[in-house]
Amino acid sequence: MTKILLVDDDRSLLRALEIGLGAKGYDTAVSATGKDGLTKAVLFSPDLILLDMGLPDIDGIQFCRQLRSYSETPILVLSAAEDETRKVEALDAGADDYVTKPFGMAELDARIRVALRHARNRSDHNGATLVKVGDIEVDLERRQVTNAGVPIELTAREFDILLYLAKNSGKVYTHHQILRDIWGRGYGEETHYLRVYINRLRKKLNDPEGKIIRTKPGIGYQLLDTTEDS
Repeated sequence: MTKILLVDDDRSLLRALEIGLGAKGYDTAVSATGKDGLTKAVLFSPDLILLDMGLPDIDGIQFCRQLRSYSETPILVLSAAEDETRKVEALDAGADDYVTKPFGMAELDARIRVALRHARNRSDHNGATLVKVGDIEVDLERRQVTNAGVPIELTAREFDILLYLAKNSGKVYTHHQILRDIWGRGYGEETHYLRVYINRLRKKLNDPEGKIIRTKPGIGYQLLDTTEDS
């Protein structure tokens, strides 16, 4: 049974989530503080963590950073609609995605299933020389890319960006994270560089509407398996 840790100080929301997720077949554990949540993340060994940003002791950003120092468990942040800056901070700190309040149980369940599926895909890609996301195949050894079997000519930088997103498919990455990890720590703010390369990649992947490389407005990008929608 899939185990989910709920970290939130809103008791009524915790109870509603326990009931709703239990009805979906999930095994849940709850924490009302960040420190207790970090402890239960070790003892309960959840497959996914639902994390509220406004905790009474340590905030969600600190929680993400501390958890990421020893665990890759997917983190789905529960965030207020107007909290775009906090969403970016959480993603930079290691969260995988976010759900904007208010949300319905159907949407939450869908987000959970997607996060779990992508976490499994990332695990399967560890140590692999061929990374496949939908119709896109990235050959690490030959540094070659195909889309639906058709070879795609990419520059070295384009290849690095696509590989970075493909190895972490489904995970939302902020502009700062991608720039820092691809260009280096001195390039955290040059979002115009990244925008140019993303546009080039979309053109070469025949993705003019950004369905494969999805833009998260004001935040960053994620690479999606569009064959899942077929």
